[in-house]
Amino acid sequence: MSTATSGTVSATTVEIPKPASVYVKEFPFMGDKFDPKKLMGVTMLDVVSRANTFVAEVMSLDPREVVVPVVGGHAGVKILPLHAFSVKPPCSFTQKEIEYLTDHIQNGGTEVVEAKAGAGSATLSMMLGSRVCLRGDANIVECAFVATHVTELPFLASKLCVGRCVVDEMYGLGPLNEYERMGLEKAKKELE
Repeated sequence: MSTATSGTVSATTVEIPKPASVYVKEFPFMGDKFDPKKLMGVTMLDVVSRANTFVAEVMSLDPREVVVPVVGGHAGVKILPLHAFSVKPPCSFTQKEIEYLTDHIQNGGTEVVEAKAGAGSATLSMMLGSRVCLRGDANIVECAFVATHVTELPFLASKLCVGRCVVDEMYGLGPLNEYERMGLEKAKKELE
């Protein structure tokens, strides 16, 4: 099992804040036309392909029946699955299972790249995230990397309700246990 390395960079956590700052800086004449609720980085790869699948395996369920919110960022320790209070259906894990699942979810992308011997990544899974906006679905609850006030960070992958290509509602993190609070602090240090 690989371990998360400090300084892991992902396109989502680097590239999503750039358009916001460029738009505001380069187009000041547009005034308040920039809508940060329309700028979302896809993180469903972490949720659908990793968290839901890995947790479903431990629970002996179909991954389509499991919902595990994943907040933070998009690589390594920046990925924070919220196992304690948010998993649907409700379940309880031992601390050892939580640590195993968290590490497995955080390093799933690295495992895919290593399994493909550097010849690719989990790109197909990312397309699933794009379908929400491409189809114009409304009232979809997912996690995405967005401008947020959930923490002191300007951008964070957060649980939200997506309307027709816009964030309709942003949910808070909810109650975190001590392990998740420590994980959030690690993620925030990496995302600063």
